[in-house]
Amino acid sequence: MKSPGIPHFIVLALLGTFLLSGGFENLHAQDAKKNSVRLKADYFKIMEGEIYIKIKATSKIENQNIEVPNLDITVYNEVNDEEIVLGNTITNNKGESRFIIENLNTIKADSTNTYNLGVSFKGNEAFKRASRSISFKNADIKANLVKKDSINYISATLSDTSADSVLAEKSLVIQVQRLFSPLKIGEEFNFTDENGTIFVPIEDGIPGLDGNLNIEVVLQDSDDYGTVKAIINAPIGKPIVEESTFDQRTLWSPRSKTPIFILFFTGGLIFGTWGIIIYLITNLFKISKN
Repeated sequence: MKSPGIPHFIVLALLGTFLLSGGFENLHAQDAKKNSVRLKADYFKIMEGEIYIKIKATSKIENQNIEVPNLDITVYNEVNDEEIVLGNTITNNKGESRFIIENLNTIKADSTNTYNLGVSFKGNEAFKRASRSISFKNADIKANLVKKDSINYISATLSDTSADSVLAEKSLVIQVQRLFSPLKIGEEFNFTDENGTIFVPIEDGIPGLDGNLNIEVVLQDSDDYGTVKAIINAPIGKPIVEESTFDQRTLWSPRSKTPIFILFFTGGLIFGTWGIIIYLITNLFKISKN
């Protein structure tokens, strides 16, 4: 009598379960070896200029936060649980990237006039996938240079363009563009009044190239509106007097501009030294002949 065998489908099911569990364990082990990526996304709007999302990618490796370059980041618009891809961007050597928004009207907002965007990284052999969401409303800053009683002022109005209303009790920063760090002017906190306006005096004597100052009015890192900036070119600065001595013959000039007295002095030393050497050699020849 033959012993009852195990049905083939049971054997196949057990084998499949074993293989799948082993595969999941391998995937989990491989994923555990990858480093996590942290994405940071901020919204920037320059009046009469660029609108962009500034993206920063970092990772903690061996207890150190490092910047992650060459990551392919996807930017998408979140609308009613649907993701509409807007484009891609790649992080640079500092782990940073800018995704330019050509026209804000091409992005859909929700019922509260809020734009919801997302940035995501699909992952690769070294890093796990990551994503980040960002929400903002559309705001404008209209800034002007006003002169009153011989004093120059910056007048700026902040408004919500979607709701067509001014924004009161919002802090704006007034600063002058500089090479390394902007020069802040006015009060530490310049809050808009009930008309959404600030009125800040500009002190005299601020140096500028040809007397021109690039003054920035900034709504900085707002939870609702991101960073919005208006730039005014104001010819009210103190002209910078160039004191460069590059074309003059000084000790710190290039070789082609060596001071004349150094050329004569060095030349005299060289010719004098070689004259003495030639004189000694000549006398040695005369002595050897005698």
